Amino acid sequence: MARLGAFCFPGTGHINPMTALARALKQRGHDVVIFGIADTEARVRAAGIEFCRIGELDYPPGTLRALDERLGQLKGLATFRFTVERVKNTARMILRDGPAAVRAANVEALLVDEADMGGNVAEYLRLPFISIAMFPPLIQDDRIPPFCFDWPAGLDWFSRLRNNLGFRLLSRIAAPIFSMVNDQRRAWGLKLLRRPTDALSTLAQIAQLPEALEFDVPGKPGHLHYTGPFVDPQQRPPVAFPWDRLDGRPLVYASLGTLQNGSESIFRTIAEACAGLNAQLVISLGGGLDPSRLGMLPGDPIVVSYAPQLEILKRAALVITHAGLNTVLESLAEGVPLVAIPLGNDQPGVAARVKARGAGLVVPRSKLNAGILRNAVETVLRERRFCDAAQSLKAAFAKVDGPSMAADVIERTLGLQNQPAAIGIAHAEVEMPLPGRARSAQSPV
Repeated sequence: MARLGAFCFPGTGHINPMTALARALKQRGHDVVIFGIADTEARVRAAGIEFCRIGELDYPPGTLRALDERLGQLKGLATFRFTVERVKNTARMILRDGPAAVRAANVEALLVDEADMGGNVAEYLRLPFISIAMFPPLIQDDRIPPFCFDWPAGLDWFSRLRNNLGFRLLSRIAAPIFSMVNDQRRAWGLKLLRRPTDALSTLAQIAQLPEALEFDVPGKPGHLHYTGPFVDPQQRPPVAFPWDRLDGRPLVYASLGTLQNGSESIFRTIAEACAGLNAQLVISLGGGLDPSRLGMLPGDPIVVSYAPQLEILKRAALVITHAGLNTVLESLAEGVPLVAIPLGNDQPGVAARVKARGAGLVVPRSKLNAGILRNAVETVLRERRFCDAAQSLKAAFAKVDGPSMAADVIERTLGLQNQPAAIGIAHAEVEMPLPGRARSAQSPV
């Protein structure tokens, strides 16, 4: 059995699926250690996974919440630019602290979140690594739009031209990340990265996105493996909920996730849109706001800081979501159709896939108002085709065990199947020219 390390972007939508995958590997006898910042340690250890803290100067306890609160105030391209800056500074910390931490942990291979830059550490230490996509996978294919755009896939010349322009824009926006990373790769004597997909593993790329939800485009890369939702219900902490307040009407569940959940106006719009419908609205604020700040909302919805999402979804008739991939996958796994209000980052791309598969409607934030949202909610509740499409995806999801499929790919790629011994790949014994000094703990992004 092997000892594996993992680098994961410090957000709930990344930590939860990565720990679910780590637990699946642990059940097969492998040791997994996740390298991360202080604010993620408790969650990782609660899942029963070994943790190694890095970035203590850059990210002291409490930093993550401040960053998430700032993210929750942004929208659209500003959200993506902020995320780019955040990824850049996290990458700087990983390139500085990662090599020594990986050596000290004595791991033999790495699993690297595609939103993270730990693959550079693996290359430097001459360790094999596998890319793990917690959002729609990065694919350099002009038939498929970059993950952050809300366009459909297409084989026509216009779609291909638009997608190529999208890739150029994505590369330009992400240029600060790759400029900083390439400075370190140059110091390490590694080949420079020229486009975002250059940072991915050439051995295997594992997406938790099920193939049933991906755009229907043939001929995807052979080393790209679609699996399924990385969900482990046992690792979810219990959450109190006023079940006695449910009155039997069709249940509409609204959540903007745990990152971009600080917009009072959107929650108020959701409440206004659902008021008067033959449905009961439950709003989960995801910890972004105190329910008391919203006061009395139209329609008297149930408003909670956190909801037991997996249990709520089993009762829901419809989900209003920001189109974060985890909420979308968990909803569709229960056959629940969606109304998506994408706010930024990968969410437009996730919403586009939901729309393409007929499992919901999309309301762009730029057009969001109570009337338009109400019409979308009424349409999805009324027209059977949305529920049928969601139920079809539920059936497809039920045929796959995401964490187990991903573990199979990892074992097969690294040659671990039926091998009780370690991989036996030695660390590079070279001197490490480290990146620049840490940023001030008061101003990380």
